[in-house]
Amino acid sequence: MSDARGIVDLAVKPEVVGFFDSQTNTISYVVKDLGSNACAVVDPVLDIDYAAGRIAYGSADRIVEHIRRERLDLQWLVETHVHADHLSAAPYIQSKLGGKIAIGEKIAVVQDVFGKVFNEGTEFARDGSQFDRLFADGDVYRIGNMTATALHTPGHTPACMTHVIGDAAFVGDTLFMPDGGSARADFPGGDARTLYRSIRRVLSLPRETRLFMCHDYGPNQREIRWETTVGDERDNNIHVQDGIGEDAFVAMREARDRTLAMPKLIIPSLQVNMRGGHMPPSDPAGRLFLKVPINAL
Repeated sequence: MSDARGIVDLAVKPEVVGFFDSQTNTISYVVKDLGSNACAVVDPVLDIDYAAGRIAYGSADRIVEHIRRERLDLQWLVETHVHADHLSAAPYIQSKLGGKIAIGEKIAVVQDVFGKVFNEGTEFARDGSQFDRLFADGDVYRIGNMTATALHTPGHTPACMTHVIGDAAFVGDTLFMPDGGSARADFPGGDARTLYRSIRRVLSLPRETRLFMCHDYGPNQREIRWETTVGDERDNNIHVQDGIGEDAFVAMREARDRTLAMPKLIIPSLQVNMRGGHMPPSDPAGRLFLKVPINAL
C-alpha cells in the first residue's frame, strides 16, 4: 500500500450533499467541485421490495433531481465496494445523466467468490468488465478541477476502497461514526486483521480530514449522522481509537461478528452489485430472476 498521508489537500473543500436511505441506513453522496459544475456520486441506492420482488427508483431519483436542479455535470459514479446490504443504482443514474461507473480492481476477487456461490457459470465475467473503470491502490482521477485518489482499504471485503477528494474521504464500510465503531469482517474474503490495518491507514490522514460514512444506525437512539473527522475517530472511536492495538481489535471484531445475522438484502445485493448494478440476464420470456443459494453463505 502506498503512503496515504500526503494525498489530502486541506485547501480543497468539495461540496458534499448526503442522501440518507432509511430502508438500508445507507448514505449516498453528491460531491461537487466548487470551481466548476463537475460532480461525482458515491454509493447510490436502488430501492427494492424484496418480498414483493419489485424494484423502484425513488432514492436514485432524489439524486438525479438534485443534480439536474443544480445543473451539475456528473462525471463519476463511484462504488466504494460490493455492498451486501443495498442494491446499486449506478446504472440507472448513468442512463439519466452519464458518467463512468467505477470500483476497485479487486472486484475480480469478489466476482470469483460469489460467482461460485450463485452458480453463475462461465458466461458471468469475473474480470470487472461490467464497470467502466477499475481503480488500483493510489490511482488518481479528476472531478472537474479536483484530484481524487483511490486507496485500497480491504478487510470488510477484498475490494473496499477509500476515496480521498480534497479535504474529504469517503470510507465506505471501513469505518463507522465514532460511537458505531467498525464494520464486520466475516464476509467471504473479509479479515479483521486486514481491516484494522486499513483503518489505521485511513486514520493516518491529517486530523482535519473530513470523513464520510456509507452507513449510520444511530446508536443509542441518537440522530443519524454521517460526517466526522480523522481526529474525532482517533480520539473517540469505540473500536479503533488511538491506544487500541491490533490484537485487541481482532479479538473484539471476530467475537462480535460471530453474533451478527446476515444483512436482510445480502442475496439480491450481491447478485446485482457484482454485476456493476445490473440485474442478471433475463430468461427467454424476458423475465428477471434472482437465485437463493441454500447453506452457501
